[in-house]
Amino acid sequence: MSDGQEVGAGTAPLIELRDITRSYQMGSEMIYALRGVSLAIYRNEYVAIMGPSGSGKSTMMNILGCLDTPSSGDYLLRGQYVSDMDDAELAGIRNKEIGFVFQTFNLMPRLDALRNVELPLIYAGVGMGERRDRARQTLAHVGLEDRMTHRPNELSGGQRQRVAIARALVTRPSIILADEPTGNLDTRTGVEIMRLFEELWRDGNTIILVTHEEDIARHAARIVRVRDGVIESDEENLERTMLIESAERSDDEVSG
Repeated sequence: MSDGQEVGAGTAPLIELRDITRSYQMGSEMIYALRGVSLAIYRNEYVAIMGPSGSGKSTMMNILGCLDTPSSGDYLLRGQYVSDMDDAELAGIRNKEIGFVFQTFNLMPRLDALRNVELPLIYAGVGMGERRDRARQTLAHVGLEDRMTHRPNELSGGQRQRVAIARALVTRPSIILADEPTGNLDTRTGVEIMRLFEELWRDGNTIILVTHEEDIARHAARIVRVRDGVIESDEENLERTMLIESAERSDDEVSG
């Protein structure tokens, strides 16, 4: 998708939350993590969900990732009611439709990079030859063609996160859901990982980035701010749009 394409024009949302609530009983107290959240995300959007600790953003991420279910309201993915699915169907959604990238990488320490990336394909029942080829191709796509036989403890933090991103991509999911993906990285490595997310978005992936860091959220094309269990604001990232337009004008001037 080109940056100028109008997202969602004439199309149904890829993801739709309708009046979602999530509450927890803690002792004698009821905790309301989400209070009637409605949100639509379209294919090939790059969205940051941002908020401080306790805002409800992690609960929203868990619901979007089918790791938790709402107390009330509807969650539609590709027009299907996720809220009505059983555990086996939810597991299938997590394996095929959503690629997860976590702050702590969540790699298997005894497996090399190639076998870590293969894991989701094993769970999906993909044969050995195909899954090995797809894992190799995906690792090469994130710049790790020379690190496939290395275990996590032989890789830098940035390389481990690239392995985690390759694992998220290998099933060719509809959505990449990244939870604080630079939280355990130094600033320079974090910038490199955010450049990789930019490339993945330009390749046509839908990116949902969950963060509490303003500078990380600014990489997204749209920023949804959450506070006290409600969406406080949902806006196009005009600062990013202006930077892209400026860069494109510079490129045109150089090529001209």
